[in-house]
Amino acid sequence: MKVPFVDLSRQFKPLLSEIKTVHADIIDRCAFINGPEVKTFEKEMAAWIDLTETCGVANGTHALALTLQSLGVGPGDEVITVPNTAFPTSESIGMCGAEVVFVDIAPGTFSIDPQAVEAAVTPKTKAILPVHLYGIPADMDALMAIAERHNIPLVEDTAQAMGAKYKGKRVGSIGRAGCFSFFPSKNLGTFGDGGAMASNDQELVSQVRMLANHGRYDKFTHQAIGTNSRLDTLKAAQLSICLKALDEWNQDRRRAADLYSELLAPFAEITCPKVPEGCEPIWHLYVIRHQQRDDLRQYLQEQGIQTGLHYPKPLHLQPAYAYLGLGKGSFPETESATQEILSLPMFPFITEAEIKTVVDAISTFLKEKR
Repeated sequence: MKVPFVDLSRQFKPLLSEIKTVHADIIDRCAFINGPEVKTFEKEMAAWIDLTETCGVANGTHALALTLQSLGVGPGDEVITVPNTAFPTSESIGMCGAEVVFVDIAPGTFSIDPQAVEAAVTPKTKAILPVHLYGIPADMDALMAIAERHNIPLVEDTAQAMGAKYKGKRVGSIGRAGCFSFFPSKNLGTFGDGGAMASNDQELVSQVRMLANHGRYDKFTHQAIGTNSRLDTLKAAQLSICLKALDEWNQDRRRAADLYSELLAPFAEITCPKVPEGCEPIWHLYVIRHQQRDDLRQYLQEQGIQTGLHYPKPLHLQPAYAYLGLGKGSFPETESATQEILSLPMFPFITEAEIKTVVDAISTFLKEKR
């Protein structure tokens, strides 16, 4: 049995008829930019997260960058984040003209180490940017305590975690703002790029909305030099439809993750992801660790099983950040993890048979290695 890494058609096909009907109406009205469907989705998303307001933007990168910029982050400032994340996390900091300050992840997790954050705070620190990587919430109590103690805003990178909960609260609703991506493969994805930021700070949301629309509140008056980062009407309409199915999709991911964890538990060579106490992940990715990751991945590929790497080269070792002078050994926990991580097939409606096929192949590989 061949097993895809992700199969978007299984979640989108049942909704295509409804999506096409809504899209046809928008096309008839030619309401492609700032159509009423955008406001509708923003309100629905805010209610779903349990926040006052959201602002749709063109992508998750802009959601982060425009939120940081609206918080006053700029040249000469520092923003603390982790090097084991997608490049857009740190890229958004550079887009504001600020400097990224990397800190390591906590041992045994994929999340930012609060103790390392505390040690990295300086008078130049203007924001803390934790990442709920793979859909597993970061240690928000400890991070919020640091943010409050130093009077620094905390912005949640929730690109991979829409729907995850930390002690009963949806992530993205705990810090000053939450930033989301609607890239097609995300838990809530659209047909292309898309993103949003959410907050109870209405002034902050208004500022992001202004910057995303060429720096203007009205058509002819530009308050600042902004950018073009609007969420398209067609995508907003589709997102409204898919939002209604998101809880079901996330629950299906949990079912798959639970089965993976159960079936992989007997194999001491495999480290399964750990769920922190009080957290409810949504498993955007199910990432294991194995010391011979590359060999395992090659073997699974030969068996027709697709896998992914998220992310094999930490950001502090990327050529773009060579100027920081952070060589190998700077962040040992991150570097150890990135050499061992392997993302297994994970998507809504993945079957029990497919998961068992993956685990059986891993079992055979381990037996051969022994």
